[in-house]
Amino acid sequence: MSRNYKFHNPNGLYFVSFAVVGWLDVFIKDEYKEILLKSLSFCQKSKGMEIHAWCIMSNHVHLVFRSINGQKPEFLLGDFKRFTSKALVAAIRENPTESRKEFLLNFFLTEGSKNSNVAQYQFWRHDNKPIELWSNKVINQKINYIHQNPVKAGLVSRAEEYKYSSAKDYCDEKGLLDDIVVFRIFNV
Repeated sequence: MSRNYKFHNPNGLYFVSFAVVGWLDVFIKDEYKEILLKSLSFCQKSKGMEIHAWCIMSNHVHLVFRSINGQKPEFLLGDFKRFTSKALVAAIRENPTESRKEFLLNFFLTEGSKNSNVAQYQFWRHDNKPIELWSNKVINQKINYIHQNPVKAGLVSRAEEYKYSSAKDYCDEKGLLDDIVVFRIFNV
């Protein structure tokens, strides 16, 4: 793995993206997105995850975050991914209206069997490609990229219309997560 894609600075601000194995569209159901939201909120309140921007797409998640309690950012993100992986697989297994249940669970089981680090189901891809954000210009670029993702995907015409991102917070409206640290810069 490239040196560019590692968490080198424990106090750094990072942009990460992580996807469902096979890029499967799991987050087309709001109940699965809600599991991610509750987990992000828990990480904010209990694990020291300071979130500056986020977006949940149909098959991947974007975050700009830093660890503020001394925990290494890779461990913080790893804990989040481990917990949500188990919670999402359980939610899919227990969802009586999930028409893709057998397909999804079999896919996650097959992917898990290919990896010695996985006990049973693998939900998330292992690559996060963390990028430390080192300047106001780069921070602004990544936050704009995150917020424009649903627009580019054709889901909304304006970023702040997309419910499952922090774009509303950047328009002085209340988004779904509390305690978003809005990054404001001028003259970029």
